[in-house]
Amino acid sequence: MTGMDDQDRTGTIIEVLDAAFADLMEADPVGFRGKYRKMAADPHAFYRGTACLFYADVTGSAGGSAGAQVWTEDFADERSSRIWIHGDLHVENFGTYLNSDGRFVFDVNDFDEAYLGRFTWDLQRFAASLGLVGWQKALPEQDVRDLVTRYLHAYLDQVDEYVESDEDDYALYLHNTTGPVHEALLEAREQRRTDLLAQNTTRGDGEHRRFRDDPSVRRLDDEERARVEQAYRDYLETIPDQRRSSRAVFYDLHDVVGKSGFGIGSAGLPAYNLLIEGHSQALDNDVVLSMKQANVPALSRFADNTDVDSYFDHEGHRTVVSQRALQVHTDPLLGHAAIDGVGYVVAEVSPYEVDLDWSGITEPDDMAAVVELLGRATAKIHCASDEDSEQDLVDFQVEEAVVASVGERRDELVAWISDFAIAYADRARADHALFVEAFREGRIGVSST
Repeated sequence: MTGMDDQDRTGTIIEVLDAAFADLMEADPVGFRGKYRKMAADPHAFYRGTACLFYADVTGSAGGSAGAQVWTEDFADERSSRIWIHGDLHVENFGTYLNSDGRFVFDVNDFDEAYLGRFTWDLQRFAASLGLVGWQKALPEQDVRDLVTRYLHAYLDQVDEYVESDEDDYALYLHNTTGPVHEALLEAREQRRTDLLAQNTTRGDGEHRRFRDDPSVRRLDDEERARVEQAYRDYLETIPDQRRSSRAVFYDLHDVVGKSGFGIGSAGLPAYNLLIEGHSQALDNDVVLSMKQANVPALSRFADNTDVDSYFDHEGHRTVVSQRALQVHTDPLLGHAAIDGVGYVVAEVSPYEVDLDWSGITEPDDMAAVVELLGRATAKIHCASDEDSEQDLVDFQVEEAVVASVGERRDELVAWISDFAIAYADRARADHALFVEAFREGRIGVSST
């Protein structure tokens, strides 16, 4: 990394974070102080919270002195540079869910940053994340390169399978997985809805369950509750007919609370939990929904996609459309609404969501088996989000576009992204140290105390 000293780079970090988060920091300075402290914990936590900085770099918006020669490439053509991408793909954004077919699936999760962009950006962001995790686990550089190569070959192999087959419903299930991925699916199958309800609700003396009062929830005044209840009624209209329950009692609303305590990416975003009737009036069938304000995707700040933004009513609409495009068998309760013109995403708080736990995955061979599956899962979300999905922003077969744009340069693509993974992981570690110092000195939006 040449051409930018620490002072200049610190200025870039401050400028990019302030541009991305200024409004949210003003709305919730305490929440953002917590977010930044979590980001200060280690380089990967910092990386997870700075998708905006990543896109400033890979689009050249941060200035050529940050190493633009390393970050830029020409492997994506006109079509493959404008597909649905996850937008924040890192090693911890994978886990389980119970799909609309009733099967446990291991897949990419958290689609808040999804947007149209280059297929390579997802691959780069994941590869750099893998570089950081490899460094944290003290793996030699060559082992990290081998893991990135394994991931990319799996991605390209799965893209080829989509081209060669009419079957577009590839997924990672209990029957076709092994190792930590299979263990996560087994753990998900052991979860129970009754345990989730017992943790978050109380039966009290009333006819229905209600949310427990704890430090993470707040009761709403009549005016705010009325706005949320209207948003809930509007949300019901966004559930596709084929996924809507026909049971008379389903969706009856029992309780609403304000909710806090979400992850790094949700600081400053208002959220609510809603308790609704499930498939029957049995108390153990109640369902918890999350209604969370949608964020502005980091990539959109650096991409000229006016036609994309005009396609959506609000960011909640954009998030839901993109998740349905990328995930295919989504949560049947996924939908969107607006409160005072601001978009919200509504989804079930599912007991069956288990994130991939990297803490016990330490040996390169074990990591290689995992990243191979993650490479295939990445190809799956890209190739599902094309002309066969419900949206029409991408009206071509993504797998054909990726194969055509890479052509005979697959080895070059793998080598380039491997180099990027090492270089950008180094950049992120250095940036983390600069961020911590700037945060301690009170130079990044909110005070550290």
